[in-house]
Amino acid sequence: MNNWIKNIIYELKNMKMLDKYILKQVIEMFIMGVLVFTSIIFASDTFITLIKQISMYGIPFKIAFLIIILHLPAVFVMTIPMGVLLATVMTLNGLSLSSEITVMRACGIGLNRIAKPIFIFSIIMACVSFVLNETVVPIMTKQSTDLALYAFSKKNIPEGKHNFTFKEVKEGGLLKRLFYVGDCTDKQLHNITVLDASKEGTIQILQAKEGTTTPEGWNFKNGAIYTVSDNGKTLDTTLFGDSVIKFGMDLSKEMNRNLANEYNFIQLCKHLAQPNIENKNILRINLFDKIALPLTTIVLVLIGVPLAITPPRVRYNRGFLFSILIIFAYYLIRALSISFGEAGSLIPILAAFMPNIILTIAGVGLYYRKVYTIC
Repeated sequence: MNNWIKNIIYELKNMKMLDKYILKQVIEMFIMGVLVFTSIIFASDTFITLIKQISMYGIPFKIAFLIIILHLPAVFVMTIPMGVLLATVMTLNGLSLSSEITVMRACGIGLNRIAKPIFIFSIIMACVSFVLNETVVPIMTKQSTDLALYAFSKKNIPEGKHNFTFKEVKEGGLLKRLFYVGDCTDKQLHNITVLDASKEGTIQILQAKEGTTTPEGWNFKNGAIYTVSDNGKTLDTTLFGDSVIKFGMDLSKEMNRNLANEYNFIQLCKHLAQPNIENKNILRINLFDKIALPLTTIVLVLIGVPLAITPPRVRYNRGFLFSILIIFAYYLIRALSISFGEAGSLIPILAAFMPNIILTIAGVGLYYRKVYTIC
């Protein structure tokens, strides 16, 4: 790794005019690409997540928005390979359409030399992506998780109020649950009564002397649950000393999805070394993906360079279309391989690296043909 960095620094110091000319266009297009793809992800998946957190878990809008912002570094890790690919294809496609690549090759400058600064740039961005994913992303993801759990634990706690009631309703406005709290002091609820009409045909009445709210549900102490039919007949009575009831509002599974992102590579290795780890196969896939995802930046350039060289008869810029198709193919393969890996059909390392392996084979074949074929 140190030798790679030294070689890159040496190349940057001895950069020629051709390299600067190509890199200038690549960097400009890269910045635009990262902004565009980040905006798309935020406008689709991230926005849906924001609405889900507000509607399902009762998290306030400001806190939910802050949680989304804290996920921004993780989004950058995903969009850096996309941005590098878009910059590569659009830049080389533009040079090809203006016959600049044809002139370069006529002057004895081969495709390897033309693509050299782009590969150096992709290696740098792969390192940036890896460092970002190992340092910033775990910290931000942990803060996001803690903030979400804090907000959820505060849900519906009427601090300092007495004789407080609130309700949940079903679709159509029908009553689902009615909560009554005698008072709340120091985050402790006292004299609680819950009328639960979520199950058709029966009504459950829960009474407890005290309780608290947690991300896993409501924790009641010293109480009883009465199950009553619609005609008022008592079907069952259950006494308890300590009971956790989720009321369909369990946030723990949602938060566990971010577990792998809360650890860097070494921390995740130590976590996997512990006995009785749940979802161990999935975590192993995420472990190898921490290396595979940054390497995708280089792989996408390998396949993007030959596809960007436009034949003389083509007179339109097809770079953006190629970029979208390659990205679509990559994430389709990625989704399939990870799904097979989680199901146990593929070993974790193969599930993580399968997209890179397939695109590398295709890229090497295309690159070899383009290097030894006159455009």
